[in-house]
Amino acid sequence: MAENEGAAAPQAPQIKMNVLTQYIRDMSFENILAQKGAQGDVQPDVQVQVNLDARKRAADNQYESSIKLNVTSKSKDGSATLFVLELDYVGIFQIEGIPDEQLHPFLLIECPRMIFPFLRRIVSDVTRDGGFPPLNLETIDFVSLYRNEIARRQAEAGSQKLDA
Repeated sequence: MAENEGAAAPQAPQIKMNVLTQYIRDMSFENILAQKGAQGDVQPDVQVQVNLDARKRAADNQYESSIKLNVTSKSKDGSATLFVLELDYVGIFQIEGIPDEQLHPFLLIECPRMIFPFLRRIVSDVTRDGGFPPLNLETIDFVSLYRNEIARRQAEAGSQKLDA
């Protein structure tokens, strides 16, 4: 019998996460092509900007994580904007067992990853219902997005120290 067999290994805290609800906080879709009375086959150039946000809610262990999209579709020659879609999609989560130092990345990586498929479906439906081919968003690398934001904040903090 090995020496450590009888000793109980320390247990990592049990992580629990439940999606309580998800909803559209704000959405705007402008079909600029139709407003101009234009139609036709144009080759779109789609630009997608993603911002993430998270915050603690009043209830114990409840957090809000949001994905804010800004999608602009222009003609490939850059002469005309075809449509603009702005969407703020929110998930409310019950989270337990996450150490405080890991909570921030969890809220800005794992939570958006959970709600992204629903956001993707909304974008596809709205663009299709708006008179365009459905826009199927590529999978977003939330880890890379998080790291870029942390690096941006550190660079910004560093430049503020130089200015002082």
